[in-house]
Amino acid sequence: MREVFMLIGERGDVLWSDASESPVLLPDSRARWEAIWSRRDVIVEIAHSHPVGPLAFSFTDETTMKALRSGLGRDYVFTVVAPNGVIRTFGGVTEIVHGPPPEWVGHLR
Repeated sequence: MREVFMLIGERGDVLWSDASESPVLLPDSRARWEAIWSRRDVIVEIAHSHPVGPLAFSFTDETTMKALRSGLGRDYVFTVVAPNGVIRTFGGVTEIVHGPPPEWVGHLR
């Protein structure tokens, strides 16, 4: 198991992805930050997995989302995929996804 990160486009297409060697940590990566910056106008959703849980945004997730909103000047859908579900946040509203998840979620699991 390992944590996986994806940038998702308008039609649910995976624009870029990478993965760590750990199930609980996605270390900072210059390549990831450059991928976000170069695709900032076409990214709709920024997602990563928590392969061993929890179904929640960590403190690191929260500070990273705040930095991305501030640095890029807009909001994105932020998503965590855990073994027991999918959680998303956008515009200050966080919700657990009910019903079938997007197709790309299977790739994160």
